Formats: sequence, C-alpha cells, structure tokens
Amino acid sequence: MSIPALDPRLAADCHLLGRMASGRLLLMNNALFPWFILVPDTDCTEFYRLDLDFQINITRNINAICENIATHYRFDKINIASIGNIVHQMHIHVVARRSDDLCWPGVVWGTAHKRPYAAEEVQRIQSLFSGITLS
Repeated sequence: MSIPALDPRLAADCHLLGRMASGRLLLMNNALFPWFILVPDTDCTEFYRLDLDFQINITRNINAICENIATHYRFDKINIASIGNIVHQMHIHVVARRSDDLCWPGVVWGTAHKRPYAAEEVQRIQSLFSGITLS
C-alpha cells in the first residue's frame, strides 16, 4: 500500500511523532491541549468504507493513543473524532480534555487559544510514544 502525502494543512499545524501500524501519529502544535492526530495510510475519506481489518488496526492504534494519554496526562474526558469537513484526508483526532481547559465544554477546533510547543516539549512527548510507534 502506498502512503498518501500528508495534507498540507495537517503538515503545517502538526508535529510528526512517528508511525503506528495503521498510519502517522501527529501532535497538534497547541500545547494547551494534549491533542494527537492519527492519519491512516489510505486515500479513502470514509471510515466505514475501509476494509474491516484496517478499521480494527486503526481502532487498536486509537486505543493505544488513549492508553498513553491515560498514563501520562491528567484529563476528565478523551474526545475521539473524525470529521474531515475542511481537511478531507482521513484523520482521527484524539484530544485529552479537562474541565478547566480554556475551551471547556466547547470544542477545540478553530480555537484562538494557542501556544506552540517548544522543541524540547515535542521531543519529550515523542519519547512518551516511542513504545507504541514503529519508527
């Protein structure tokens, strides 16, 4: 299977943390929220149209991201979403939310509340995921 190019908006807004079994793991460049994005290795834009085995692999990767969040972050809720209204490339948001975060209880998409990660922060987060990423 060929790996599709990363949508330019995702590339501009995120840090690449590594690869998982089903695709790339990104970190949204907003240090106010633990916000991860899984970009499956597919040109398909609809989850329900994927082969069932690939859906299962994606779900396993989402679960691994959530388990990692549960180990390393304080949160009240983990939100999982695949919307794709603006970025049509399939991608799944996994966002740890806290009742005291700046957007609670609203959504984080498009928020004006932003703080870019420092390079050391990205490296630290990448190391937290080193056990579940393939490269």
